[in-house]
Amino acid sequence: MPPKTSGKAAKKAGKAQKNISKGDGKKRKAKRKESYAIYIYKVLKQVHPDTGVSSKAMSIMNSFVNDIFERIAAEASRLAHYNKRTTITSREIQTAVRLSPSRRVGQARSV
Repeated sequence: MPPKTSGKAAKKAGKAQKNISKGDGKKRKAKRKESYAIYIYKVLKQVHPDTGVSSKAMSIMNSFVNDIFERIAAEASRLAHYNKRTTITSREIQTAVRLSPSRRVGQARSV
């Protein structure tokens, strides 16, 4: 005899069964979409525990992080190429971050 489950657990188990048998009987693996959302959310909760974030804002933040990483990687690659190196080391990354113009994002100019 199977163990008794609560109403929610029974519904979840039922949904899982429906998803498996859907279609022509073949199990389809969902394509994973990589994102920084969980890390952004964890940092948000550390800084502002009572604040939430919408999915649109999370998408914008994810794009921002990807863009910054891409810029740093491109600059580090350029530095390695200038110095005739084939490996990007922590030194190139550190220099790329220092050269990055995005360090001044949010700073007001004094007139």
